[in-house]
Amino acid sequence: MNRRDWTIPMNRRAGSERRKHPRFVMPSMYTSVAVRPLDSERFLWTGHAYDLSEGGMRFELDQPIAPGTRVAIRIQLPGSASLRAADRRPIYVFANVVWVEQDDLDQAGPVRMACVFSRFVQPGDQERLLARLNSGRYSAAA
Repeated sequence: MNRRDWTIPMNRRAGSERRKHPRFVMPSMYTSVAVRPLDSERFLWTGHAYDLSEGGMRFELDQPIAPGTRVAIRIQLPGSASLRAADRRPIYVFANVVWVEQDDLDQAGPVRMACVFSRFVQPGDQERLLARLNSGRYSAAA
């Protein structure tokens, strides 16, 4: 697939809300993500999440990933001294990349993209994510 074909679908640009889950804005540069293709045992790319929900995430990496690619992701939510160590553990998900920001492909630097979660990997990951998102610590995304 040509990188030029990695565009945001028109129905995504029109502002229609199709999400099932509320999105939350993540603190800039403090919500790290590591991503690997499913055929790799190592996380190959690192970046940051912009916003996050129970169903997916918008994030950036230095390496674009073609829409339709299935990946594994480790999400490290910002820590808090008041959280138990078990609640600060990373969240692991399997996801499908659904779009890449076309403008980012035309210039040097990080590439914004989005993914839809297909499955939480470890027991308790989904519950920990929901507890953190619903803690009142994060603002709802527009």
